[in-house]
Amino acid sequence: RVCSTYGAGFFYIPGTETCLRVGGRVRAEFRYVEPQDRSDDAIGFRARGRIQLDARTATAYGLLRTFVRFEMTRDTGVYGFSSTTANVDQAFVQFGGLTAGRTVSFYDNSDLPTGHFGTLRFSDAPTVNLFAYTFSFGNGFSATISAEEGRFTGTSIGTTPVFLEAGQTYPDLVGNLKYAGTWGTAQISGALHQLRSDNLVPVAPILAPGVFDYPDSELGWSVSFQGSLNLPALGAGDAAWLAVSYADGALGYLGFGSSVTVGSIRESVVDAYIGADGDIHTGQGWSIAGGLRHYWTPTIRQNVFGSWARVEYDNAAPLAFPVGTIGVGAEFTEWRAGTNVIWSPVAGLDLGVEVLYANIDPKGPNARTVNGTRVNDDVWEGRIRVQRDF
Repeated sequence: RVCSTYGAGFFYIPGTETCLRVGGRVRAEFRYVEPQDRSDDAIGFRARGRIQLDARTATAYGLLRTFVRFEMTRDTGVYGFSSTTANVDQAFVQFGGLTAGRTVSFYDNSDLPTGHFGTLRFSDAPTVNLFAYTFSFGNGFSATISAEEGRFTGTSIGTTPVFLEAGQTYPDLVGNLKYAGTWGTAQISGALHQLRSDNLVPVAPILAPGVFDYPDSELGWSVSFQGSLNLPALGAGDAAWLAVSYADGALGYLGFGSSVTVGSIRESVVDAYIGADGDIHTGQGWSIAGGLRHYWTPTIRQNVFGSWARVEYDNAAPLAFPVGTIGVGAEFTEWRAGTNVIWSPVAGLDLGVEVLYANIDPKGPNARTVNGTRVNDDVWEGRIRVQRDF
């Protein structure tokens, strides 16, 4: 029996008033990255399968929804070799305003029309474990408060002393204010991230030699604006988007992991470190990303996109040794730009090709130099993608 309440594809589970939709995806991708050495792979393949179930029931307290998405991926070459890996990408329950389980972080605006295949430097709707509550005010306005698993970058880096992350005593706290309407969407969000050190440092080396204690904990934080604008005057389905973020001690919210590699240059990215004074010091960073989607025909669309990011550390950061190796103190600027063209000859099928350019420019006292000249690097990569959603 067809259930039309929640859109196309739902049917009633026999003997119940619960509507179920079964869906999935198959993605095949080929990637080329400029090699830096003869031993490096220049090409790689990825195959990914997805199965998802979406069950919804109307109750006196509001919508009861259960969503599960499983993915299995096989990578080779530049993707990094993997045997077939299974991933619980999403698994959550929604009841009224409550969301509990694994889903897209509420720090991110999941309605952005991004459309890129490769990496851009912003918080690109990762899935995390969380407990959240959303308040709906009507007319497209809402607010959410969420307790989420922590986002961490590097935790043990530098020379002496290093920063060793202590155990978490509370989750990352995330909140947002969001509007979604006919013209587009806009969201302001923020996050608090706990920084605890497991290092014993001198309390007062001169007045109390030999006395050690743990440094005071600190709070990392991040704020972001993420929005999109529909552009029907350019063409049906056209839209532009923008994401601007700042982070202090929570650089994972800028889309960074523990390091960044562009060409021959690899730089560490860390939320915090122990300075020469024995206190916790934080890394700071900006990221700006945006793009434009344009439909040349009803079945051919193009995305143009780019990002700029900057990571900085104050002068209390210990240097890596020898200079030029991975370690705190290597500030850098990174920017990325690319475009893709996607043909969708039938509904649910995408055939696309993308090219992406990335450049990194290390700065600060730990930047690598050759004959006194600071070294930067860049790299080109391309992808071919075939994807079917159902």
